[in-house]
Amino acid sequence: MAKGNKFLNEKKLRIKDALIPQDQTAREKLWPLIQNARQEGKKAGFKGPHAFIEGRMITGYAVGPTVTIYVLQIMKFVAVSALCLWGVLCLCASVKAMGTLELMRDAAVSWTGALPCGTWDCECAFNSQRGCCCVANEMSMLEDHTFMRMVDMWEQLTRLDNDIKEVTGNNKIAFTAAMRSRSDCFGPFTSNVPIRYYAISLNQGNGYNDALGTFTSPRAGLYSFSFTAYSNVGVDGERLYHKVQLIKNNEVVASVWEDNREDTEDSATHSVLVSLRQGDQVYVELLSGRSLCGNTKEYNRFSGYLVYPFTQE
Repeated sequence: MAKGNKFLNEKKLRIKDALIPQDQTAREKLWPLIQNARQEGKKAGFKGPHAFIEGRMITGYAVGPTVTIYVLQIMKFVAVSALCLWGVLCLCASVKAMGTLELMRDAAVSWTGALPCGTWDCECAFNSQRGCCCVANEMSMLEDHTFMRMVDMWEQLTRLDNDIKEVTGNNKIAFTAAMRSRSDCFGPFTSNVPIRYYAISLNQGNGYNDALGTFTSPRAGLYSFSFTAYSNVGVDGERLYHKVQLIKNNEVVASVWEDNREDTEDSATHSVLVSLRQGDQVYVELLSGRSLCGNTKEYNRFSGYLVYPFTQE
């Protein structure tokens, strides 16, 4: 009645509610909510100790440190049919949920007490800046821990890479070479003579020395060697007479030979696996008094390669 009174409006007079101290305290607690609602353009005011925002009543009485918010909303149902009733119930439930979220948000914004954040820096998050910095300390510790783990993993990967290179980095060891073409004979000699295979087609790892006809092991490991002895005396009835042997550090490993007058041409190939230490030498030699003839197409060959290295020498 007083709100629409002409006399009071002309005199700009307002009748103040007679409130008991508890009601006045309740209004003071709700005043920030009213201010925020009015700033957002919402219709907000008091009635007794209660605040009304857009028709929703909020009580200002507190229980303990938490403001108890009661939302009263009356739903009117028109029972036309069972389908209409269900639709109205769903619509009202959605409106009530949205209203509850808004009330919870308003209550959180208007909270003036201590923030129950424990060790988190919630003062920063709520009062200083937008965004979440409540767990800044924990995030910093996590970043440091993650960084140290990554450094440790990098060091382990580096060591693993070095170990792999140690095992496989010098594994590309292989060679193959042939005697140069000649129509005459190589030999005979008065002593055993290393065969020099000058025509090099592969020398990976530089283990083979064509000047000496010797392979020197760049690293310890299991090696495969093969050599072919070919001879062609060219005339029927001539003696085909040769013996070629593989030598490791002055010790015979394998050999092939021929001694007959029935054939004018013959060849033999021998392959062996040999364990070598770094610096061991392997070569092929022709025995004294023997000869290799008619090597016009480089059939006499010497080859070798590393099968796998030894990790401990």
